[in-house]
Amino acid sequence: MKEKQFKSGFVAIVGRPNVGKSTLLNRIIGQKIAIMSDKAQTTRNKIQGVYTDKESQIIFMDTPGIHKPKHALGEFMIDAAYSALKEVEVVLFLVNASEPIGRGDKYIIERLKQVKAPVYLLINKIDLVHPDALLDIIDTYKSEMDFAQIIPISALQGNNVPEMIEILKNHLPEGPQYYPADQVTDHPEYFVVAEFIREKVLQLTKEEIPHSVAVVVDQMQRNEQGKIHVYATIIVERSSQKGIIIGKGGRLLKEIGTRARRDIEALLNDKIYLELWVKVQKDWRDKQSYLNDYGYKQKDYK
Repeated sequence: MKEKQFKSGFVAIVGRPNVGKSTLLNRIIGQKIAIMSDKAQTTRNKIQGVYTDKESQIIFMDTPGIHKPKHALGEFMIDAAYSALKEVEVVLFLVNASEPIGRGDKYIIERLKQVKAPVYLLINKIDLVHPDALLDIIDTYKSEMDFAQIIPISALQGNNVPEMIEILKNHLPEGPQYYPADQVTDHPEYFVVAEFIREKVLQLTKEEIPHSVAVVVDQMQRNEQGKIHVYATIIVERSSQKGIIIGKGGRLLKEIGTRARRDIEALLNDKIYLELWVKVQKDWRDKQSYLNDYGYKQKDYK
């Protein structure tokens, strides 16, 4: 009997902002590696998650939501999303079942028609719509593009996600195991820790603050008592934003640190001490040198 060959490949997850791409990636991987919030454009880099079982390894790229850029950071995010489409085995186009197809979806579809890889349509958030409405949603998207597969899912609840993975495995070519079986992301711990801190800022602030924030982990080191010390800086564009993030008597900054510490300890499986500073860097989103310093650099994955 012929031995079953190991399969592997790269899969891009694309879609408009806030359709559930990071939620789906975390569901697939089985733990939190991508940050989530109800604010659009939460993901800024390509987040690479690694799914491995006995038969296969699938490397998923969660891309920034495709939108009309307003500054250099926005341009970087769009470039990151489109570069993910160039050399992958499959593209997953994620849409929201509870919202009608819009101009943003149609714009992405036009770009996807130029992609060589097969495009699977994932209709997410099916838990928010009546099952009878699904047929109309499927027909609407079918009229826009001939998708290789159409799979209704709920990334939040997990509906049809295992089935989707099996479909992907059937499509993947034979290939090597790129990463160790227990590795869930290609990003260094510094990057994920910074993202967890930024997520808490997104969750606890309003209006212009979320999009004006970057986080840099300056140092991670273990002290003599065995506790990991994490030193990080939250960067904002204006002094008024610094005051908001620190909060009255430092309360908001303390809450950001408390929430972030829980996620970081779960990631590292260790106790940590987290120290946060807030720094003003005027108009950093429009200056390439600062974008590079704060980790927004293009990276080739293949």
